[in-house]
Amino acid sequence: MKSTAAQTEKLLRLAKGETLPASMLKDGQFEQMVSDGVLIAVTRGSRKSYRARDERSLRSYIAAHFGIRNLEQHHELLREGEAARAEQVRITGDSKAVAHRTFCGFMVNCYDPIPVALAGKSFELLPEEGTFVFIYDFKTFSIPGDIVVVGVENAENFRYIVKQRHLFESTLSKDTKLLFVSRYPQQQSRDLMEWLASIPNRYIHFGDLDLAGVHIYLSEYYIHLGERASFLIPEDYESRISMGSSARYNSQYPKFGKMEITDPRVSHLVECIHRFHKGYDQEGFIEMD
Repeated sequence: MKSTAAQTEKLLRLAKGETLPASMLKDGQFEQMVSDGVLIAVTRGSRKSYRARDERSLRSYIAAHFGIRNLEQHHELLREGEAARAEQVRITGDSKAVAHRTFCGFMVNCYDPIPVALAGKSFELLPEEGTFVFIYDFKTFSIPGDIVVVGVENAENFRYIVKQRHLFESTLSKDTKLLFVSRYPQQQSRDLMEWLASIPNRYIHFGDLDLAGVHIYLSEYYIHLGERASFLIPEDYESRISMGSSARYNSQYPKFGKMEITDPRVSHLVECIHRFHKGYDQEGFIEMD
């Protein structure tokens, strides 16, 4: 039974010997309990109510048919709204009794070793080529304050950060240590933004040089991080955009063409996109062998 807190509250009241009006027990599981004789009718004139035949029979029925072994704890679990799956199984026998997102966090990558800490333990982060590190316990994940965090929108760019080192070193600095982060495959969650908002580090957004890319930066990052965030604009952005896709621009213009530019530092980029009527995919920055 995928019960609600309101339903389990009714079950609790019945288990305590209360009599409830029939109008409160119109859900299918209550009708079945009446049919099975666990609940019996109490008629007073034209009004009909129901009560449990006895508490023991009611609790045994609920355990056998609905998998709820402890009615009180199950009700509390539903009221709290979220619980660990192990605790759900212990109480209800059903790990999916309450919706609970078990796969939290985000991916990180780097091409130079970075000292980090997770759950109070320090270690050096440097994934092997072709692998990433997934930070699950992100609330305890910390990095030095001088590390610049680069958010990478495209999965292929995140995979081949080494092949784009020239871009980062020419746009930023060779001495700047970078931690690359990706919200994929967890793009529906806000874990990455929650972590970014909790640290003082500088954030650089690396996305497509098109209207949608700028919109993602402004609406999902700059709005929360303010001046601590910036958009990665390479020195040769004009020549790259001039070689970009007109179809991309035309498809994005109806939705993003008149977006408000809240960060004036990207105004010249947006002006260039409009001037050429084109957008440039960030995959073009990857220097393949």
